Amino acid sequence: MLATQPLISQPVPIFLTVMAIILVAPLLLSRLKIPHVIGLILAGVAVGPHGFGVLARDMSFEVFGQVGILYLMFLAGIEIDMYHLRKNLRKGLVFGLFTFLVPLVLGAVVAILVLGMALPEATLLASMFAAHTLLAYPIVARFGVTKSPAVIIAIAGTIVTVLGSLIVLAGVLGVVREGSVRSLLHTLMYLVVYCAAIFYIYPRLTRYYFKKYHDGIQQFVYILFMVFLAAATAQWIGIEGVFGAFYAGLVLNRFIPGRSTLMGRLEFVGNALFIPYFLIGVGMLIDLRVVTDGWSTLYIAAVMSTVAMVTKWIAAWLTQKAFRLTSVDRSIMYQLSNAHTAVALAVVMIGYGMNLFGVEVLNGTVVMILVTCTVSSMGTARAASHLKVQLLEKEAEEMAKDDSTTRPRTLIAISNPMTAPSIVELALAMRFPDSSVPGDFYALHVRNDNSAPSRAIGRNSLDVAERAAASVEVSLTPIERYDLNFITGVTNTMEERDITEVVIGLHRRTAIIDSFLGGKIESLLQSTNRMVVITRCFNPLSTVTRIFVAVPKKAQFETGFRRWVQALGNIGRHIGRPMVFWCDPSTEPMIRTVLAQARIGVRISFDPVSSYDDFVVKSRDISDDDLLVVVSARRASVSFDSDMDAVPEFLRRYFDSSNLILLYPGQFGTEPPMTMAEVMATDMISPPSPFYIFLSNLFRRLKR
Repeated sequence: MLATQPLISQPVPIFLTVMAIILVAPLLLSRLKIPHVIGLILAGVAVGPHGFGVLARDMSFEVFGQVGILYLMFLAGIEIDMYHLRKNLRKGLVFGLFTFLVPLVLGAVVAILVLGMALPEATLLASMFAAHTLLAYPIVARFGVTKSPAVIIAIAGTIVTVLGSLIVLAGVLGVVREGSVRSLLHTLMYLVVYCAAIFYIYPRLTRYYFKKYHDGIQQFVYILFMVFLAAATAQWIGIEGVFGAFYAGLVLNRFIPGRSTLMGRLEFVGNALFIPYFLIGVGMLIDLRVVTDGWSTLYIAAVMSTVAMVTKWIAAWLTQKAFRLTSVDRSIMYQLSNAHTAVALAVVMIGYGMNLFGVEVLNGTVVMILVTCTVSSMGTARAASHLKVQLLEKEAEEMAKDDSTTRPRTLIAISNPMTAPSIVELALAMRFPDSSVPGDFYALHVRNDNSAPSRAIGRNSLDVAERAAASVEVSLTPIERYDLNFITGVTNTMEERDITEVVIGLHRRTAIIDSFLGGKIESLLQSTNRMVVITRCFNPLSTVTRIFVAVPKKAQFETGFRRWVQALGNIGRHIGRPMVFWCDPSTEPMIRTVLAQARIGVRISFDPVSSYDDFVVKSRDISDDDLLVVVSARRASVSFDSDMDAVPEFLRRYFDSSNLILLYPGQFGTEPPMTMAEVMATDMISPPSPFYIFLSNLFRRLKR
């Protein structure tokens, strides 16, 4: 017996019930191998007004449901790898045309010949077959295959189908209401203006906001505001809000790196609240009693479900044959494009309200939604598991082929809690996407006194670093060390932990006669042959527009060449920015080879640089929003050149306000490393007078 009034009507019990469903439903149905997406939909059917009547589909489900579908499309936009999107854009557009035109044409023909509809009604119904919702996207996200070309092709095709369906909807309504397609022309004009405005305004406003406000909560609220502003504006001009949310995600993609605190917060809120609410709300719309309303309802539902699924499969098959893709790729594209929910329901409700469709078509749409969502979710889970296995096998083969490098073990030297988050972010970007491997990521604070203020600073610095790493689910081992001086603390830790690379912030000059690198960093470079990365970034990495890398001659002959190329490539992939290498022509193919072997997808270009004078000239192209990476070398290395002695002074003079990384690759020199006695003497011996330092520097420059 179905309840006519909801058993639960108070806000707090309603929210409690929904949270219980989100918590329990996936756990129970996972034992039956049912995807959690279907579990939430079935739970919505059971507790909804057409089930046992536990909950009413009140305003909370209207709000959270609408927010959930917008959030789902937004996440699909910001999680796209823009490099691979450009690489697969042509395939995505072709798939979008196939998955739009095939259901549109065949659906209209079936509606006319089988269901006996007139041309306007048949075209409107066919547009519902063409549009689809990325309902199963959380499944591919759980498997970690969102950057697969097949997934990117499916996402790119989604926006084509949504836009195409909306255009067909506007055209049909214009013909039915006004007898012309003038309303379609207005919609297209608004669409062009809307896209241009979002594309121009959003990046500039976001870069300004992120540079000015670094608080994570403020940035999170700002992103939500911009997304729903885009969705609301799209609805205001007559375009579906899902397009606005997806387009906002694409435009804001460059400012939200995949392994960042902001991305973690966005994914957490969406996957924990908004998207489950939307799925439960979809289930509450489904009335299983429509199957008992008569033979006509079952017949129409069967025809609609068959046409919707078969035409989507044909579109995926045509795309597979056109680009010679695998059967797993075809399954991913088909299953992701197979679910029909938001747009389909909107189209049929509009047609039903204008008396273009009868109640049988409305009920048949409800059944079609249930069937396609079930098939899409279960099929996506199966195809995504196969795709994940293939990707893991390829990675294992690549690792077996490339035995020239070992897994990096990174040490972050931290002295100030204010700069710790940015240094941790850079170190994580260098390790992207394998930065979550436990036991090889350390943060170090060295102190040489046991006073309470010194201990408090050290503990606070390490706590900040730990929180920054934990926010992106990375395990970081904090090390607080008492030692004679900074250099001995770092070098001893490197030997004890078998560290392969050190990331350290550039010191602040406290006197005019102070060197650019500072005495501590200069001593560190002399005491170790492992890779040292010195960073000074005034702006967050996410706001960087381009990455310029100055590479010395013969850099490819250094022992650490492969690792630093991979590290910089990971940074470029992490923030999705183009990279420009200033290097000798003989180094270019080696850089391309390393990036290709590591399967690092990033936009790269090369400018020939053969001397220090070329580097000086090209440095004029760098703006304050760019990141300059200077690959230097120690004196004993193959790539060292006497002009490198002038680089620190040049950087101090002309790039005092620029984002900078100074990188010394790992290498084995002929000169012996600094002895422990010399290292200890760096801080133990009283420093020379400023006048003596001034005369020494002056004499060294005159001699040069």
